[in-house]
Amino acid sequence: MTQKKSVSTSGRVISRRSFLKKGVIAAGATLGAPAIVRGQNLNSLLNIAVIGCGGRGGGNAQEVSTENIVALCDVNGKNVEAAAALYPKAKTFSDFRKLYEKPDAFDAVVVSTCEHTHAFATLPALKLGKHVYCEKPLAYNIHETRVIREAAAKAKVATQMGTQIHAGDNYHRVVELIQSGAIGGVTEVHVWVSRVWGWQDSEEEAKANNDIVFSKERPATEDPIPDGLDWDLWLGPAPYRPFNNIYFPGPKWYRWWEWGNGTMSDLGSHWNDLPFWALDLKYPLTVEAFGGPAHPDIAPASMRATYEYAARGDKPALKLHWYQGKEQPQLLKDGAIPKWNDGVLFVGDKGMLLADYGKHVLLPEDQFKDFAPPPQTIPNSLGHHQDWIHACKSGEPTLSNFEYAGWLTEANHLGNVAYRVGKKLEWDPVKMKATNAPEADPFIKREYRKPWKLEV
Repeated sequence: MTQKKSVSTSGRVISRRSFLKKGVIAAGATLGAPAIVRGQNLNSLLNIAVIGCGGRGGGNAQEVSTENIVALCDVNGKNVEAAAALYPKAKTFSDFRKLYEKPDAFDAVVVSTCEHTHAFATLPALKLGKHVYCEKPLAYNIHETRVIREAAAKAKVATQMGTQIHAGDNYHRVVELIQSGAIGGVTEVHVWVSRVWGWQDSEEEAKANNDIVFSKERPATEDPIPDGLDWDLWLGPAPYRPFNNIYFPGPKWYRWWEWGNGTMSDLGSHWNDLPFWALDLKYPLTVEAFGGPAHPDIAPASMRATYEYAARGDKPALKLHWYQGKEQPQLLKDGAIPKWNDGVLFVGDKGMLLADYGKHVLLPEDQFKDFAPPPQTIPNSLGHHQDWIHACKSGEPTLSNFEYAGWLTEANHLGNVAYRVGKKLEWDPVKMKATNAPEADPFIKREYRKPWKLEV
């Protein structure tokens, strides 16, 4: 397989292999050539099992269909049937536990289940030494995320979390600008997203916000289970609840605490990814959230959170502010920066950088009108899914591997934990404890419905 290369303006050639190896060392992970690819022709095809075939799962399956899709699994029989029409040679399953009884049939797994079963579908693959692509967020809570990150470190396989924008050229250029010191030392970041989904006050407010959940209380009625859906399997480790159309299909479920974590864990995976990468973040010292009191069942439509990070090497201490829904940074409200619906604002001692998924600008613009960007050091991506496939075959790491994505996911979950507890949390990352808030424990780790266990 020909290596993709990137040439900087200084004439220095940076190979994809050398850059990715440096990136994974910085992330604190190592990846040797897995046993299943040692001596293998890199042009040969992987055998891939797809767990979760509908919605996002169908899109992920299509992205990796350059390889052999040999197994399809979904708790919704209609999703399996539709996927099987596209991949007729694949074996079909409704329960991923059955799929894992014959592990020799596949080399890699793509997990696109609902958030509350990510860890349960991912961990067996890692323990079997299989490569894994898992949708975001990496797992349902902090404990499960830690289990997956540590299992991936032991497995030394190719892993990738589904933060597709991580492969985008715009994010790459922003990281290069921040890390080259274009705006100096960054002490403040503001991240805001305009999505207003979650706990709504009324049906009218839900419709105004393009949302689909407006109930203030868990429904007392039970609706007929749709044909083909195994509701008990869909619930998996979560507490049993009678089926109701307000929960299903996706993305309805993601607003309910028992199965998802709302906007923070969803869009936070994409938007907080940029400062996390550019500023080499891992765990915060403290987290405080605003906008409560929290609803016991439904994640918030609007909230904000503030993370405090210690200095990191030559990088100064940092405050990262998250805003969702109706919450926005004061600089945006005051018109001090361009009024973008969603964005990331880096505040440095030499200026500011404002970015979204597809564009970025240095501020004040007059100050940077003659600014020459730094040389490109991050090579162009093969594509988010293709980066993972290449890593599976070559033994090279991916940039959004579970080591990196695990820390990002834990931090996002902490914002929700602080919101649900209603106090500023002092965080001990080793013990996975909010040292000043034992009441946070049930939101960090939960009990599972029998017979489900996360077998570490």
